[in-house]
Amino acid sequence: MLEGYGAAKIIWRISTKAKRCIIRISAKEQAILVTLPKGFPYTQALAFVQKQTQWITTRLEKLVQTPRFAIGSNIPIQDKNYTICHAPDRRGGAWLENECLFVSGDPSFLARRVEDFLKQHAARVLAQEMHHLAHTVGLTPKRLDVRDTSSRWGSCSSSGRIMLSWRLIMAPFFVRHYLIAHELSHLQHMNHSIQFWKMVDTLTPHRQQAENWLQHFGPVLQAVR
Repeated sequence: MLEGYGAAKIIWRISTKAKRCIIRISAKEQAILVTLPKGFPYTQALAFVQKQTQWITTRLEKLVQTPRFAIGSNIPIQDKNYTICHAPDRRGGAWLENECLFVSGDPSFLARRVEDFLKQHAARVLAQEMHHLAHTVGLTPKRLDVRDTSSRWGSCSSSGRIMLSWRLIMAPFFVRHYLIAHELSHLQHMNHSIQFWKMVDTLTPHRQQAENWLQHFGPVLQAVR
């Protein structure tokens, strides 16, 4: 079901697993996602959404201010800001040089080349950071997959495969460190039990700071493209 909310839209979803009404901002869909338990009264759901107007408005405003992969835009990469610079006559696709992320070729392909570069860079950096932390605590993940997901920043399968979002390369180190610690902890605890969170806090001191950052800036990071 779709319904307008200012310039954005609301997407209503029914879930048999949901136990309460949940609101989430989807950067990819540029929409407000409302998940309802099966049988949840629509009038109560609408009233709940209306009570969250300020929260929703604040996050939608952040999406409007989201930087783009365009010439002259500034984007953070590994805690350092880089300006996207166009170098049409040079070769190499995309590369970091001084304080610029240079992109060669036709400007119509610039956004795609920036994204491709960041995905490749993220795969290298996140792998290094994950294996470093895993080695220090004696954990052995089977594999790391770097993907683009809209609903989660990472995951860990029962087989030991860890997934992380490539967009984390644009997040601060303490966010990456926390999320890597979070997924590594799932190698020992495939749940969110007290023991799981104790392990997370053992692996990283950044839990609270990272969760606060993701709550405020996560939607913006998901929207960058």
